[in-house]
Amino acid sequence: MHSDFIKYQAQTSPHPLYLEVSHAKGSYVFDVEGKQYLDFVAGVSANSLGHNHPKVSQAIKDQVDQYTHVMVYGEFAQAAPVALCKLLTSTLPFDNGAVYLTNSGTEATEGAIKLAKRSTGRFEIIAAKNGYHGNTQGAMSVCGHEEKNQAFRPLVPGARFIEFNELKDLEKITKNTAAVILETIQGGAGFIAPTNDYLQKVKAKCTEVGALLILDEIQSGVGRTGTFWGFDNYKVVPDIIITGKGLGGGMPIGAFIAPTHLMNLLSKQPKLGHITTFGGHPVIAAAGLATVQEIIGSTLMQTALEKEALYRSYLKHPAIKEIRGKGLMLAVLVETPELATQIILRCFEKGLLLFWLLFEGRALRITPPLTISDQEIKDGCQLLIETLDELAS
Repeated sequence: MHSDFIKYQAQTSPHPLYLEVSHAKGSYVFDVEGKQYLDFVAGVSANSLGHNHPKVSQAIKDQVDQYTHVMVYGEFAQAAPVALCKLLTSTLPFDNGAVYLTNSGTEATEGAIKLAKRSTGRFEIIAAKNGYHGNTQGAMSVCGHEEKNQAFRPLVPGARFIEFNELKDLEKITKNTAAVILETIQGGAGFIAPTNDYLQKVKAKCTEVGALLILDEIQSGVGRTGTFWGFDNYKVVPDIIITGKGLGGGMPIGAFIAPTHLMNLLSKQPKLGHITTFGGHPVIAAAGLATVQEIIGSTLMQTALEKEALYRSYLKHPAIKEIRGKGLMLAVLVETPELATQIILRCFEKGLLLFWLLFEGRALRITPPLTISDQEIKDGCQLLIETLDELAS
C-alpha cells in the first residue's frame, strides 16, 4: 500500500511515518503486521475517548441505520445535532448560547471571524504571533507564523499581531478592533499557557474598546485540560468559543459558539451569513454527543489532572528541559529540534506514538486519549526514558 499511498494520496510532507493501519482499539493502533503502537498522540488531540470507544461506535452505527445526510445545515431539525448543541450550551459560562456546528476547527475559525466582523462592523483582527487556528486562508491570516504564511500571500487583510502573554501589547487593541483571537493555551507554539491573568486582562481590554474575545479551544477544550473548557482554568469568559478535534471522538467536527443574540446576526442582513452543506452531519453529531456525554458524565476531566501528575513524575531526565501544558495537553521540550525528531522516530520504531508541534521544533507532543490508563502512561514513559538514555546520554 505504501507506493499507492505516495502516488495517489496528496502528501503534506516529504517524510510521512508510513504506518499502515490495520485497526485501533483503546490506547493502541495496530499495523497490518500485527505490531501495536501505544498512542500518546490520539490523532493530534482528536480521539478523546481513545480508538473505537464502544459508546461512540454504537452511536455512529445507530445513526447510520436511521439516516445520514438529508439537508443542508439549518433547514431540518435532526435529533443528534440538536441534542449535541443543547448539551454544549449547558457547559457555557453565559446564558442563552447557540452553537453552529461545522466540519472542522478551521471552518469554525472562519465562522467566528465572520461573526465578529458582522457584530462590530469592524474588520481588524488581533491575533498572537505563532498562533494557530487552522489552514484555510482566513484562518492562516490570523496565524502569526510568517514562514508558513509567506508562500500563500496575499491572505485576508486586517490582521495585526501581538505577543502571547505580553501585557504591553494590549495597547494595540483599539476601537478599530473587531476581535482578538487567541488559543487558550498556545498549541503549535509549544503548549504555552497564559500567565499573570493574561486572558482576563485581554478580555478587560476588549470590553473597554468594544471588541470581542474569541478563544480557540480546538485543542484545550472538551475535558483535555481538566475542565470542560480550557478557559475555565483561567476564570475568563470569551465572547465566542471555537472548538473541534476532541469534540467528535475521532470524527471530523468543529463548532463556534456565542450568545444567541450574536449568533442570530448571521441569519439576517444578509440571511445565510454562514452556510455549510455537511456541518452538523447527523452521524458526526451522534459521535460528538456520545463523546461529550461520556466526558461530562464520568471522572475523565478530574483524572486528566491526575494523569498529568503521573507524566510529570515519570518524565524526569537530564535531557528534558521543560514540560509545558496542562492536563493531557503536554509538550516535553528537549535541547534541539534534531534530538526531538530522533526521539520521535526511535520511539515510533519501538511502538510508542509521539509527534511534533507545528512551530516549536524542540517539543514532543503528548496528547493521549483521556481514557489512557495509569499503567499505559507508565509503560510509555519508561520507553521514552529508555530512548532518552540511548540518544541523549
